[in-house]
Amino acid sequence: MNVEVNNESGVEIDAHGLMRLSRFVMSSLRLHPECELSIKLVDEDTMARYHVEFLDLPGPTDVMSWPMDELRPGSDADADDDLPLGHLGDIALCPTVAAAQGAKAGHGTWAELELLTVHGILHLLGYDHAEPAEKAEMWDVQGRLLEAWRAPGNRLEA
Repeated sequence: MNVEVNNESGVEIDAHGLMRLSRFVMSSLRLHPECELSIKLVDEDTMARYHVEFLDLPGPTDVMSWPMDELRPGSDADADDDLPLGHLGDIALCPTVAAAQGAKAGHGTWAELELLTVHGILHLLGYDHAEPAEKAEMWDVQGRLLEAWRAPGNRLEA
């Protein structure tokens, strides 16, 4: 799985860690082994500009996602060759917004960036949280993926 991380935020971030996490999530969701994902870390001004341009909402946000080839999770019954190949999409993360949210939540910046990365990938796969049932499903999948990622040994193997 090809994951590209481009850090334009001015904040030092473990890009390799975000790549490993993304590959773990994409593999766990049974995406084609050659699918692609782009992650761009941006400053608050850039994120605020994206937020207005794409969602017509003011101020910076934490994560935004732009799906490309409308890929969906595979199943355990799917052979790798049967999975659709393509570009999953692009994610923008704002580390300074993540730092503030992580501090408020009591789990820190890195844990917040992990959560936002998983959240962004799920949006690329069609998950949403506009309705209560959608939110419950997305939060459940997100929670299970983060729990699996944080289990002993997974961070080193991904």
